[in-house]
Amino acid sequence: MPESPAGPALRVSVAMATYNGARHVAEQLASILEQLAPHDEVVVVDDASTDDTRDVLASVTDPRVRVVESPVNRGYVRTFEAAIVETTGDVVLLSDQDDVWLPGRRDAMVEALRDHQVVATNLTTLGGPDALQGPFGQADWRLGPRDDRRRWANLLGIIAGLRPYYGCAMGVRRDALEVVLPFPDHLVESHDLWLATYGNLAGTIAHLDQRTVARRLHDDNATPTRPRGPRAVLVSRARLVRVLVDLAGRVRRARRTDRAR
Repeated sequence: MPESPAGPALRVSVAMATYNGARHVAEQLASILEQLAPHDEVVVVDDASTDDTRDVLASVTDPRVRVVESPVNRGYVRTFEAAIVETTGDVVLLSDQDDVWLPGRRDAMVEALRDHQVVATNLTTLGGPDALQGPFGQADWRLGPRDDRRRWANLLGIIAGLRPYYGCAMGVRRDALEVVLPFPDHLVESHDLWLATYGNLAGTIAHLDQRTVARRLHDDNATPTRPRGPRAVLVSRARLVRVLVDLAGRVRRARRTDRAR
């Protein structure tokens, strides 16, 4: 493959999960494909949609798009896992079905993944505010390079729900998949926080200040747009503690294996 000034060209895979996304998935795919190189790919796993999503996907003739149809509905976490497993590129960028990629996303995230196994970026919204408001009323709740050095603060922030990690604005390098896959059975939500927890535990996550995606806000977003009740918050926090413990064990085992080689 041709080389760039920063090093050899990296092949990009986009992992997308779809479910009843017929209204917006074509616009999303168009925004992705205009940024991809000829050797890149988009892997779409459809989670047994009941609307016209599969017909819309079938109408996309770009050879870089590969669609895998699930015979049963498994939920978005398992569908994203299936999409990641199907990818073949050097880096995997995650994508929701109903957002729009902003110019420069692919190249910025690929460059960050040359030196890190996980990258997290920021987002804006379609038809909503340009910046996300934080849980304590911050006017612009966002990640930046300063967060690269705040591993333990980031991990505590993940458990407390105080770090804006969104899967639609994240990517992962292929060598990290040996550790983060398979997703554990108890991971029933927040695959993005699973990846962010791994990146912080392993000290290999880059936080870009750039906004790389415009997120469409609606009632069907997998990430809730309204505050949860106290019980739901406690259950979610308990799950994240379990994620931390699980990944800490995986990271230790991976390091022992590396030392033994």
